[in-house]
Amino acid sequence: MLRIITQLPEAEAELKRIGDRLQDDHAIHKEATVAEILQTVKRKGDKALINYTAEYDKVELLPSELRVRGAEIDAAYQQVGSDLIKAIELAHDRIKAFHAMRVPQSWVHFGDKQVVLGKRYTPVDIAGIYIPGGRAAYPSTVLMNAVPAKVAGVKRIVMVTPPRQDKSVNSAILAAAQVAGIDEIYRVGGAQAIAALAYGTETIPKVDVITGPGNIYVTLAKKQVFGKVNIDSLAGPSEVLIIADNSANPEYVARDLLAQAEHDPIAAAILITTDAELAKRVAVIVQNLLANHPRRELTEKAIANYSVAIVVSDLEEACRLSNLFAPEHLELEVDEPWELLDQIRHAGAIFLGHNTPEAVGDYLAGPNHTLPTCGSARHSSALSVETFLKFSSLVQYSREALKEVSSAIKILTDAEGLPSHGDSVNIRL
Repeated sequence: MLRIITQLPEAEAELKRIGDRLQDDHAIHKEATVAEILQTVKRKGDKALINYTAEYDKVELLPSELRVRGAEIDAAYQQVGSDLIKAIELAHDRIKAFHAMRVPQSWVHFGDKQVVLGKRYTPVDIAGIYIPGGRAAYPSTVLMNAVPAKVAGVKRIVMVTPPRQDKSVNSAILAAAQVAGIDEIYRVGGAQAIAALAYGTETIPKVDVITGPGNIYVTLAKKQVFGKVNIDSLAGPSEVLIIADNSANPEYVARDLLAQAEHDPIAAAILITTDAELAKRVAVIVQNLLANHPRRELTEKAIANYSVAIVVSDLEEACRLSNLFAPEHLELEVDEPWELLDQIRHAGAIFLGHNTPEAVGDYLAGPNHTLPTCGSARHSSALSVETFLKFSSLVQYSREALKEVSSAIKILTDAEGLPSHGDSVNIRL
């Protein structure tokens, strides 16, 4: 049953508990297990991948079977129904259009005395994307990771994903990869896949950046290889927070909560409302819908353990609590959503109005669905074109301009005890 909270101190404590729900999973033995996997793959390459795939996925592969060949990709595309292909293509086009709107541009500024400053953006050479297996297949995640990389200009995109028991890869995932223009796909998952991307093996190339969500072992592996390669984020379980007033439709709200809860037993679905009656009606509808839910077991756990309805006195208080939680997805199911926007400081993605369910963002609105979770929206943003770009600063000084700042540089280099820095300026004058 969706719990209803009316007392502010209890609400704040509950939001903190839900926000910290991953801490128990970051156990020392998992960190140590991941570290061992990383080092073993680094030393033994493909052999370690084969062994770990047999151990964890119960799939026996030959080294030659690690790569998914073009014929298998083509066959998967043919097997997938035409309606799904059209939906994937529509999502691809809308995601591409969104990310192409604001690609960072290199720039140069010409100042006085022939001083030139600027930024030069260039894409990484190779991007690696991780597509999870497990409870469901996610062709949308293929698009959300690959399309921004393509828009950024990355020439080589490497995809890894766990194999199924018959060694195959889900057809919808392969079809999405083909639509996105990925033809380098490897059937390996878990921390061992992250290790392969970070260090390279005989078959899988080392990449420059790794993106994509995964389980706790994948997340810890990304955390440990950060620095060796760049990563998008340390993604946790999915979450939604809905701010609703008395104009909200309880049927909409209930289904939006369940749309997040069905992801994972530790997904979070939170309602903050000014209408106590709405909270009660939503709780009843959620309970009724759970009775025949196809993913009832895990969805029920998420609702029971990490979901709550909070009744507040006004929308200002609702926004304050939302900022405290910093949700991955924030829905503003209120009469005037744009009037609340200035009060929202921390959220991965914001969905405005009664006809904008979070699911539209998951699939084909265009903005990325790979978002900061577990409070990291306080300091992080969605996966984007920028994830696959880096910039170089551009600096050029004339002799006249160098002379003008030389005395200040000398003072600073003397203060820091770095005389050769000052000499490198003075020799030019």
